[in-house]
Amino acid sequence: MERYLVCITGASGALYSLRLISALAAKGVIVHLTCSAWGARVILEETGRPLGYWLGKIRASGGPNRAPAIVKFHPADDFSAPIASGSFRLQGTIIVPCSMGTVGSLASGACSNLIHRAGAVALKEGWPLILVPRETPLSLVSLKAFVSLKEAGAVILPACPSFYSKPQSIEQLADTVVNRIMDRLGVPSERAFRWNEAS
Repeated sequence: MERYLVCITGASGALYSLRLISALAAKGVIVHLTCSAWGARVILEETGRPLGYWLGKIRASGGPNRAPAIVKFHPADDFSAPIASGSFRLQGTIIVPCSMGTVGSLASGACSNLIHRAGAVALKEGWPLILVPRETPLSLVSLKAFVSLKEAGAVILPACPSFYSKPQSIEQLADTVVNRIMDRLGVPSERAFRWNEAS
């Protein structure tokens, strides 16, 4: 069974990570997850519910045909977790939302938590690493860090929602970004709106 890793940092944009976990789980894959303390805090601030609440809902009936989903959580300070090693094969790692502190750590090769280590593993192993920053505007320091990471093989996919599908809710708007992530992972969503596809 395919395995993907979602890493949540303390940047704003909790909805993106929660919708991505849900979309991957619905595909029947195994979702590994790690979240920084500030990432958990932002989820609570932005949704009014803790991460555990959302994971409970997804695990209960978030798989294909509303079967239980497989979501495995790893504390961000646990360097003994399997996702800290390249011998634990993954089909892709996504850091969403991706803070500028995480970008800087990855670009410098410094690993102070499991998120940094997982990103470094993806780069050294050459499997997909997708960074989803939401910060704006971007400083020259951040732009240079992004260039370094792009040259190292990462995909920089800013959380820039699209509007041509005429989304009717904030969830549908967030899904325009989530669907782009899914496309880059090679597990496209059947619900994704494709520009002028009918023509």
